[in-house]
Order: sequence, then structure tokens, then C-alpha cells
Amino acid sequence: MTLASLLRTGLAALLLTATLVSPGTAQERSVRMLSTTSTENSGLFSYLLPIFESKTGIRVHVVAVGTGQALRAARNGDADVLMVHDKASELKFIADGHGIDRREVMYNDFVIVGPREDPAKIGGNKDVIRALQMIKKSGAAFVSRGDDSGTHKAERRLWRAAGIEPEGRSNPWYREAGSGMGATLNIAAGMNAYTLTDRGTWLSFRNRRSLSVLVEGNPLLFNQYGIMLVNPARHPHVKVAEGRALIEWITSPEGQRAIGAFTINGQQLFMPNYRGGGS
Repeated sequence: MTLASLLRTGLAALLLTATLVSPGTAQERSVRMLSTTSTENSGLFSYLLPIFESKTGIRVHVVAVGTGQALRAARNGDADVLMVHDKASELKFIADGHGIDRREVMYNDFVIVGPREDPAKIGGNKDVIRALQMIKKSGAAFVSRGDDSGTHKAERRLWRAAGIEPEGRSNPWYREAGSGMGATLNIAAGMNAYTLTDRGTWLSFRNRRSLSVLVEGNPLLFNQYGIMLVNPARHPHVKVAEGRALIEWITSPEGQRAIGAFTINGQQLFMPNYRGGGS
């Protein structure tokens, strides 16, 4: 996809807005990072990045979109750093030569939330595959992000494992929002519907209405985040020094402690897990 095409979708306009500086700050050191809506919606970056900026003087301009959209934009060189959460897509991005030095940074998990009256009777069921089958059988409304994000990719994998293809007219109970996690949760709350969400966004979400966590604790709901540099050999304009400084700090003991210290109402949203090395 060309930059002209991205301008038509509106993403490039966001990227350009994020990188514009006034004449008085023309010499400002900065780095452009494409990341997921979950890291933004949860409040993690509002907490984390000012610490990095105060220590380095490097301003981080974040554009938060779904993982699929972030990867497509990064393939065009529209960022310096990429931080997303779909490992298979990330490894393909690296293998195709679009990124380098991928590092696993932190994790949390996905949960299925739904109305307290729980028409599909999935509450307390740790078998997420069985829970999805029960939602399908009940015909209760399920709202999908439907935006090719990391969460949407994970959701599709779970439906496939359940032997269900929910998209299509034959399944009117399945609704695709085509939006970020916060907006999708708002829709689910308004409809009294089920949805899959990352725990970080859920903990920071205020408009819960009757929604509550019904399914959690299954290994299939593990949610890993990775960070990498967009390949400067493909895109010479990539700010290598600034990008590496950000990656090094986030994976440093100090950065990892900061991630672990980020809480909402005493609950930790992300578990730091950088162990050295890269992909």
C-alpha cells in the first residue's frame, strides 16, 4: 500500500499529525511508534513514555491502531518502531525483511466479558473453546472488533479451534464493530453482548454497565507483546538511534520495572517478560 493509499484511509493523516512540529521545535529529537489500541486505551503509554522522554529528551509520537493495520503501515516505512501483539504476524514481518531486533516485552491475557445474566451460561468456564461453542448454540450476541487487530486475530483463532466460522449472514448473533477495543467494549455494553478483550483495556474501561468477566485463566488466552525496529535497510529515513534508544529503555531493567509498576485500582495490567536477545 502506498502512502497515497494510506492518506485515503486516514491513517497516514494521523501519522503526519503525530510527527508535525512547530518551527520552534524543529530540532526536537523524536521517534514515531505504531502500536495497538490496547496499549493506548489502557493508559500504559501515558504513564510509561513520559519517564523515557524525561530521561532521554526523545519525544515519542504514538499512533495507536490495530496490529494488522500497524504492520501494514510499518511495511511502508510509516514508523520507526512497532509495538504490537500477534507473534505469528510479527515473525512474518521480520522474515519478510520489514523489521529487525524483535523483543518480547510484556504480556497479559484475554478475557471474555459479557452480561451478568449470562444467557449462554458460560460464567466460570475456563474452557474458552467450550464457552464459544455455548455462545454460538445460545444465539446470544457477540461483538467482534472485526478490525484485523491482534485481539481480532486471537479471536478468529479461537473460533477456528471451536470449529465455528461466525462471519456471515447465517450468524446474525455475531456483530463486527470494525473499531478499537474501547469502542468495541462500549458497543458490547450497549447491546448486553459478549466480547473478547485484553485485560489491560478491560481494567481501564469505565462504561461497563452490566458487563463482567466470565471466562479467564485458559492458556489459549495468553497475550504476548513484542517491540521491534522498522528495518532501516528498507527505509533509510528510519530514526535508528532514537528507535533503538526507545527499545533499549523499554527492555532495560528500569523500563521493565516501570511496566510492572503500572496498575489500575491496585491491579497490574501488564507483566514484563523481556529475557534478553531478539528475534
